[in-house]
Amino acid sequence: MFDLSGKVALVTGGSRGLGRADCLALARAGADVVVTDILIESDPGLQQAAEASGSVLAQVMTSQNAVYSERTSNEIRALGRRSMALKMDVTKREQVKAVVDQVIKDFGSLDILVNNAGTLDHVATLENQQDALWDRDLKVNLTGAYNCSKAVWPHMRQRQWGRIIMMASIAGTMGGFGQASYSTTKAGLIGLAKTLALEGARYGITANAIVPGIVETEAFKLSRPDWIERWIKRTAMRRPGEPADIAAAITFLCSPEAGYITGVALPVMGGLDLFTA
Repeated sequence: MFDLSGKVALVTGGSRGLGRADCLALARAGADVVVTDILIESDPGLQQAAEASGSVLAQVMTSQNAVYSERTSNEIRALGRRSMALKMDVTKREQVKAVVDQVIKDFGSLDILVNNAGTLDHVATLENQQDALWDRDLKVNLTGAYNCSKAVWPHMRQRQWGRIIMMASIAGTMGGFGQASYSTTKAGLIGLAKTLALEGARYGITANAIVPGIVETEAFKLSRPDWIERWIKRTAMRRPGEPADIAAAITFLCSPEAGYITGVALPVMGGLDLFTA
């Protein structure tokens, strides 16, 4: 439905889950896609990278061989698009800039940025929140998106065209019990999207946030069954979303047809925010 032919997209946190689905959806719409993540299958230091991230989820996914950065890139090339998988830590500004520069050099442009990389394994009430994990979550979830957006901004401004997507969460709009750091960063991403929308409008750059509810990713499947049942019962559609549901919304917001939409926080949550009994 939406044609992204000739556009180049960079997705952070593309090794699995929502990021992987975003990469494939953008490619199916015609875009060339660069898959970035701190985890790359062929990296000889893969296990060390997972441990250094401080993310329990990253370590679990690595131990289960659920890292698909290069596999995703190969699938994109099989669709007839250009693609490559690059290791990138969104908290390291020099590394982010180097990757952005490489993409522009090798692909000729960088038109779409999907800020998907994030952590979500820090669950504790306020008095039990770990200060180190609070700092980590802000660095990855919020400052990471800032770093990537700032790196691509001059190029998009020069070309007078760009799409920036922030992956927020229902926790950022409604709060989340035991999720002080996660909720704060996701709320911050919505504020960042709205600010970039204001600053980018005159340069043809749109910035929007996607607000998912519960989505059936690898991380979701590791949750406690009673939590999953409760979340589903609170969702009007009585089912979790699929990564493809989120990816479809992102594809639309990145398309020329969405050129007059900017600064929105788009809920994609099956009515979870409606508090259906």
